Amino acid sequence: MDILDEFDIKIIKELEKDGRIAYSTIATNLKISNTMVHQRINRLFEQGIITGIKPILNEKQIGYDWASFTGITLNKDSDSERIIEALKEIPEITECYFVTVSFTLYLKITAKNHEHMRKILYEKIDNIPGIAKTDSMIELGCAFKRNISL
Repeated sequence: MDILDEFDIKIIKELEKDGRIAYSTIATNLKISNTMVHQRINRLFEQGIITGIKPILNEKQIGYDWASFTGITLNKDSDSERIIEALKEIPEITECYFVTVSFTLYLKITAKNHEHMRKILYEKIDNIPGIAKTDSMIELGCAFKRNISL
């Protein structure tokens, strides 16, 4: 049996269009009951399929004009949990992934300008014990960003 049925997918698509949409509007649009919408959304949260409904910020509109994708090589991969906890304390790091290339971790970092980026890299990240090396690519713009298609 599939995890998501036709109604789950339709409800998720309505929420993707507008995360603030009233459940009653979803019910009207899909011609189903309010109760069904509430129950389905609650179940999707409980199952961890929907993990939150948050605003999506346009970083450039709030003064963060620079972004990088930065690979991190660790002295010892066994230190990764401690280093990840230290990275979580740097608010400009918005994403962190385990990867299978020459890096252990791959980050997305947002910054206000090149000087801010330099400080994040050299004064914050490079000072975390156990980080051997960083290698960054500057983002020139986002062609697109989306959820997986249902």
